Amino acid sequence: MNSDSSVKPRMRGWSRRRALQSLAALPTAALLPSARADKESRLVSAAFSGPAALLGTQMNLGARLHFDQVNASGGVNGQLIELRTLDDAYDPVRCKANTEKFIADNVFALFGYVGTPTSLAAMPLVNESKMPFFAPFTGAPALREPFSRNVFHVRASYDDETALIVKQMTSFGLSKIAVFRQNDSYGQAGLDGVNKALKAHNLQPVAVGTVERNSVDVDAAVKAIIAAKPDGVVQISAYKSCAAFIRAARKAGYGGTFYNVSFVGTQALADELGKEALGVVVSQVMPFPFSTTTPISREYLDAVKAAGSAAKPNYSSMEGFLAARVFVEGLKRGRTNTREGLTTGLESLQNVNFGGFNLNLGAHDHVASKFVELSMLTENGAVRR
Repeated sequence: MNSDSSVKPRMRGWSRRRALQSLAALPTAALLPSARADKESRLVSAAFSGPAALLGTQMNLGARLHFDQVNASGGVNGQLIELRTLDDAYDPVRCKANTEKFIADNVFALFGYVGTPTSLAAMPLVNESKMPFFAPFTGAPALREPFSRNVFHVRASYDDETALIVKQMTSFGLSKIAVFRQNDSYGQAGLDGVNKALKAHNLQPVAVGTVERNSVDVDAAVKAIIAAKPDGVVQISAYKSCAAFIRAARKAGYGGTFYNVSFVGTQALADELGKEALGVVVSQVMPFPFSTTTPISREYLDAVKAAGSAAKPNYSSMEGFLAARVFVEGLKRGRTNTREGLTTGLESLQNVNFGGFNLNLGAHDHVASKFVELSMLTENGAVRR
């Protein structure tokens, strides 16, 4: 399913035509020093079907919560934000084609891409065009190193997540640790993180099982991992294959604990597992989205409530909301509504507290956060910290 939609302004007296005229005036400094009057500048996102569909949908909804609010208040520096989306189905080839289209259309920035293999497919085009690439939903080190001035990350890395997972597992006396991973760059990034964390304890995985991207064929992985009798399993895959593995492993008699990195999508995994979600652990890189314990959570929940029944709080939409907040703040600080202005504005966000969530960017550091905490799923789909 392809999706191509826009954030519509909710301001009284603003017509869609006027909104687009405002966007058409937005300069695109890096590639077009003088913006053409017939050229729109817009934000874009990707991934709405396939095994990462709920992640893309939820992150997109979260971003729209904030962008809608900004547009209703007159936009940023007098300009409105249009969030346009194309579906890549978590397929690197389609993601590359989408990125080529976005760049050819002279969009203002690329926002909220979902996944490691898809984002990696876009990176050569991003670096060649010098298009701002903001807040991809991935913690892969390969997207962070080598440093690229036009790429910005809001979330912690998979190395950060797996380090905390292994730290907890070993502190509980779990030394026989297996890894179930997607057989691609995402799964490899997670496995590398686990190996690095285990090496510090003079350990290594007792077994590694793989599943192909966009597949739930987990039988071979279950057989290989169960045979090693691990104390716990670290999972680095999409929510459908992780859920399939958990169900199959438990059916085979496995009674150990399952740990997942955040990309699994906490709510998506809980929905997929139902009552079988009880006791599954997920690392989180965003503020807790279900209570008003922090100002950013209160702001997010107020936006969810105002949006009505279509929006429900979860970690993935919180990530989209927070990413939109940071993006808008970067635009405000840049003042000029140009790509260079956005970059310098974001780089000025040094040691900034976004409602209880600390972020730090700079001229030579475009990874805003290293925050990670662990949560556990309950049998009714709730999340416990």
